[in-house]
Amino acid sequence: MNTTATAPTTSTTSTTSATTAPLRREQKPADLLADKVALVIGAGRGIGAAAARLFAREGAHVLLASRAQHELKTVTEDIRTAGGIAEYTPCDLADGDSVHAAVERAVELYGRLDVAFNNGATGAPPGPLDQVPVAELDRVYAVNLKGTWQAMAAEVAAIRATSGSGAIVNTSSVGSLMGNPELAAYAAMKRAVNSLTESAAITYGPEGIRVNAIAPGTTLTEMMYDWDVASPGTIERLNAQTPLRRAADPVEIAEAAAWLLSDRSSYVTGTVLRVDGGLRS
Repeated sequence: MNTTATAPTTSTTSTTSATTAPLRREQKPADLLADKVALVIGAGRGIGAAAARLFAREGAHVLLASRAQHELKTVTEDIRTAGGIAEYTPCDLADGDSVHAAVERAVELYGRLDVAFNNGATGAPPGPLDQVPVAELDRVYAVNLKGTWQAMAAEVAAIRATSGSGAIVNTSSVGSLMGNPELAAYAAMKRAVNSLTESAAITYGPEGIRVNAIAPGTTLTEMMYDWDVASPGTIERLNAQTPLRRAADPVEIAEAAAWLLSDRSSYVTGTVLRVDGGLRS
């Protein structure tokens, strides 16, 4: 759907002076995600919750999904109170059946799927890789990489069958763009998500399905605070390395995802967009 506002026309009559020409009225652009059906996985808190609220404000019909249903209910009620359209459903990224059910639920509720934001993830205790238990590595793999893979497969199928074209955004991490001595397992899975994103963009671009990723920098989420507790001073140290000298609010990351999912980024696919305040510049 074309969401570009029509530019106001101006008179081209040469006899019209600057003082008598009609005033140009500012036109409010259409909402970024007007009338799109959006699935947000990992929507209970942090970036996902901020994205769900933002997408609804931008006109989307939103389905929120995550494991924590009480968090989903709170965010959904906030959206509805603000006049938005939202429902929620349980989803465990480590469970393929659960992922497919969430995607199917979006189609059941709204009749189609246009866009999806795969933001769900799990962290790992910081430390060198030789101190990471294999069970932790398996858990991070199951959620952050395999879960994203399964979500994308289900979303592509749903978009193809209902809307015909659409967009998907995956949440990566700025930590995926270089070595990360404290979060080796997490960063490795996120780097794999980058590769998966690029491969999917090439595969599904001919069908009109765009696939991009965002790579957030230091963002004030529960995961970031947990890391700061485990390694005191982490946020302060990262802020000192960031040209903007601060961490992001989750909604600042959500804004980037909204743009990538919207028709205003219609020629953007296969990119991993850094939203990091210049941290990796």
